Amino acid sequence: MDGANHSRVSEFVFLGITNSWEIQLLLFVFSSMLYVASMMGNSLIMLTVTSDPYLHSPMYFLLANLSFIDLGACSVASPKMIYDLFRKHKVISFSGCITQIFFIHLIGSMEMVLLIAMAFDRYVAICKPLHYLTIMSPRMCIFFVVAAWTIGLIHSIAQLAFVVELPFCGPNVLDSFYCDLPRLIKLACTETYRLEFMVTANSGFISLGSFFILIVSYVFILVTVQKRSSGGSSKAFSTLSTHVMVVILFFGPCIFVYTWPYPTSHLDKFLALFDAVLTPFLNSVIYTIRNKDMRVSMRKVCRKFIIYRRIS
Repeated sequence: MDGANHSRVSEFVFLGITNSWEIQLLLFVFSSMLYVASMMGNSLIMLTVTSDPYLHSPMYFLLANLSFIDLGACSVASPKMIYDLFRKHKVISFSGCITQIFFIHLIGSMEMVLLIAMAFDRYVAICKPLHYLTIMSPRMCIFFVVAAWTIGLIHSIAQLAFVVELPFCGPNVLDSFYCDLPRLIKLACTETYRLEFMVTANSGFISLGSFFILIVSYVFILVTVQKRSSGGSSKAFSTLSTHVMVVILFFGPCIFVYTWPYPTSHLDKFLALFDAVLTPFLNSVIYTIRNKDMRVSMRKVCRKFIIYRRIS
């Protein structure tokens, strides 16, 4: 591609979420509180799993890694969105936009792989309990984490490989509060039908397929749980319902954004806001409120921290 076709756009302008001052103020308070709560909640989960030997198991190892990813998920778009709420001219540089897209797809792919790994962990724990420690060995857990990073990097780089070479020479306004591939591609000064189809196939269909596989897997596990005695399966059922809730929260907005053929600006913004701000917070809340072992361990960690602060 010659120099004449290279991007002449140095920055993109966001239209933001709304022009209403009252709604902006509400979003500022709401988003700021959720962002801080998400950072604190997911950090506390990581600290608890790391410091409590009782939680040194495959399920909590994967949960700690999921919390680490959620720290990134709530930090990719939320801080700039909060910062831009009261700015009249909301802009992001071309390189900043590409970086934001890279991390959005990296984190999204990693979370997808980890959710599949957590489903596999529950399948082994419930359907093959005698072989659990053999199958879910430390080596297998490390393999899942490495696979998540590898697949995330490959997916994200593949998405951007074509986008960075697109010529952006005309409009530079994005009707959003963050950079995303579907809207960015439409601004290119060339025919993008095939590229839009590639993005849909790469992100949308993979998300839809992974969601279908996960739901079928959990249905199969739930059927297995129901066939067992109610006394021994109540804890397993509670754990599974927690995982299903997280899967729906993660895949719902993602599937709609990338596969729905009739995009709606306001609905897309709501789902994007939900995914960027609320989902990482809800993940930490769901895994702590519905998990007795995690609640007990968190209280121990908080108690030790308070005692330490008083001594120091």
